[in-house]
Amino acid sequence: MSALPEPIWPIVALAVIQLIDAILCLRPVAFVAACLEDVRFPRRFWWMLPPLKLAAAVGLIAGIWIPFLGVVTAVALIMYFVVAIGMHIRARDFGRNLFLNASGMLLTCLAVTLFCFVLGGVDVAST
Repeated sequence: MSALPEPIWPIVALAVIQLIDAILCLRPVAFVAACLEDVRFPRRFWWMLPPLKLAAAVGLIAGIWIPFLGVVTAVALIMYFVVAIGMHIRARDFGRNLFLNASGMLLTCLAVTLFCFVLGGVDVAST
């Protein structure tokens, strides 16, 4: 087994998505704000999203060289999107935000975790 994840391009792509999402959440653009309001995410917590998403991007990139950190970050993103899907369901928001955005990102995070870190040959126990 390799000590580093392979392939790395999906990890980089997911990190870029998280970075762009962090930027979009700084002063939430209209569609991000609408999504947060639709799921009734309290406005007082909106400020937490950009640092969390930026940390995810940094953790994924660092995870290329520190695979354990990459796995932890990828699993945290999976949990984030599971919670997001739960919030959409609780709010009865069964539209595009649930099925395309949250579910699509959950599948993307699962795929990156499995194909780059688990099946890609990373021996996380030795890192």
